[in-house]
Amino acid sequence: MASIGSAVNAANAIAAVPTIEILAAGADEVSAAVAALFGRHALSYQTLSAQAHLFHTQFVQALATSAATYGGAEAASAAALGPLNDLLNLINLPTQLLLGRPLIGNGTDGAAGTGADGGGGGLLFGNGGSGGSGGGAHPAGGRGGAAGLFGNGGAGGAGAAGAVGGTGGNGGWLFGNGGAGGAGGDAPTGIGGLGGAGGQAILLGAGGIGGAGGLGANGGGNGGAGGWGGLLAGNGAAGGAGGITTTAGPAGAAGAGGTGRRTPTGSARASRTQQACCTAGSAG
Repeated sequence: MASIGSAVNAANAIAAVPTIEILAAGADEVSAAVAALFGRHALSYQTLSAQAHLFHTQFVQALATSAATYGGAEAASAAALGPLNDLLNLINLPTQLLLGRPLIGNGTDGAAGTGADGGGGGLLFGNGGSGGSGGGAHPAGGRGGAAGLFGNGGAGGAGAAGAVGGTGGNGGWLFGNGGAGGAGGDAPTGIGGLGGAGGQAILLGAGGIGGAGGLGANGGGNGGAGGWGGLLAGNGAAGGAGGITTTAGPAGAAGAGGTGRRTPTGSARASRTQQACCTAGSAG
């Protein structure tokens, strides 16, 4: 904003001489009328320039005030939540030390480019962390973290070039959806990576969607299988789309759809997504 104000002031300084200093009018009436016209134009320009400068100054002041207000609100919010965060950390400390995961809270995400697995969600409440994308010595995508009793599984990480995507984390034991499988890595000189399988739902919840297969110069990678639905209720998920080939070779096959295992009344059923996948064909 300061640079904008400086640019406007510089333009005004350049325009000041031709707009303020006007040559004297000639003796004829036409010259006098032209001089008066340009005089009014100069006064109008200088008035608008002053108004623009005032508006810019007021806008910068309002922006600075808003930033200070926002910073104060953030600080007040952090101070108010401090005791709650301390209490939550105290609750999570025993299970974190013994089992490596919190009692309440979401799991940590795997770092990008490391292929690290996502952390498990809280044993009571919390979603699993997302797996990190593949890279370097760990080209495969990381697995999504599993939830505890209540929560959704984390998504699998994407694979590096030609590598498989990570498997989605399982949903909570009582309620929660499976995480989506990670996409297979594209392969400029080979076959695309396989898509990661979707995570499973346990009792109540939907399975995770399978990851898409990667593109490949010599063939596309197969899509990942869709996760199963919950044992009591929940639909199985669609399989991932097969990757296409960029030059020659077969396209990857679509992943199999997950199975919806039981309805609340106890009757077995197949997932609509599985049926759609099978009728659509195997090509991605």
